[in-house]
Amino acid sequence: MKTRSLIVITCALSLVGWLGCSKNPDSEGDNDSSEARIAYVTNGVDPFWDLCAAGVRIAEKEFGIGCEVHMPTKGVVDQKRIMEGLLAKGIEGIAVSPVDAENQTPFLNEVAANSKLITQDADAPKSKRLVYIGTNNYKAGRALGKLVKEALPEGGEVIIFVGRLEQLNARQRRQGVIDELLEKPEQELGAVKFDAVDAKNLTAEGSKYTILDTRTDNFDKAKAKSNAEDAITKYENVKCMVGLFAYNPPACIDAIKEANKAGEIKVCGFDEQDALLQAIKDGNAHGTISQQPWEYGYESVKMLKNILDGKQPETAFHEVPFLVVTKDNIDEFWAKKKEMAELGKQD
Repeated sequence: MKTRSLIVITCALSLVGWLGCSKNPDSEGDNDSSEARIAYVTNGVDPFWDLCAAGVRIAEKEFGIGCEVHMPTKGVVDQKRIMEGLLAKGIEGIAVSPVDAENQTPFLNEVAANSKLITQDADAPKSKRLVYIGTNNYKAGRALGKLVKEALPEGGEVIIFVGRLEQLNARQRRQGVIDELLEKPEQELGAVKFDAVDAKNLTAEGSKYTILDTRTDNFDKAKAKSNAEDAITKYENVKCMVGLFAYNPPACIDAIKEANKAGEIKVCGFDEQDALLQAIKDGNAHGTISQQPWEYGYESVKMLKNILDGKQPETAFHEVPFLVVTKDNIDEFWAKKKEMAELGKQD
């Protein structure tokens, strides 16, 4: 983790009783923070976003700027309503994770015409946003593919689980996994060619791996688990389940345990839900890719503050490094995650 971030995090955690940004996990966008000049808008409600909010809090204090955090509960419609409300009250800058970038682009351009707009976590590259802050999701996907190789050194059948593939970051992660397992050349982030969403039994000459399927659940956690259960029943020889969104690996872990196949089917994933971290610690999952979400919140506030002060982004993509978490570094990482989770819960 970057030295700057560790220093900032340590200072922030010592601020006993500090009340930071206001966090509003609802669909109305009616957060009333008269001092806020900017807003951080997620694409849903999840512990991942609480970790991002921790970074927002740290940056708020460091840079002396108020920031509202909004977490839409019902997807695109709520996200749009929230952002319209922010514009109506004159918010000066917005950092958003678009739910469906392709279809939201016209609206995002309207936002960009009335406020300083940046994207974070998921990009909308065809919009007029000023900069995208996030992980290189294609490279992160390839790193996840490497974890699968470590878990299955002899090869085998793999299945991918994800919330939805409308989000560009989800498609990039998926393709990174596929390309790594099938030994394809590395692609540039802005020019990734994607395999068809409904592609099944993907394999390649010289590869020991077969990607059986990609299952989506549209952020329905019950569906995520049933997808995993069905895959275990349908694919008798599946050897590894790969979860691309935070809740997918825990859903796979639960389904595997209930099928009495713990250890027999490996799990590799994204993000840092406690159930996944515990499974890594216990040996029931091999590893995960963390985007260090607190960095998303911190860098978004810092970037918007700079823009409002007249300093324009130097590039269109501000990369946040990802971290590979395995049994070797699980204790250190989990301790840091717990610190950030507590900070993100403060009001």
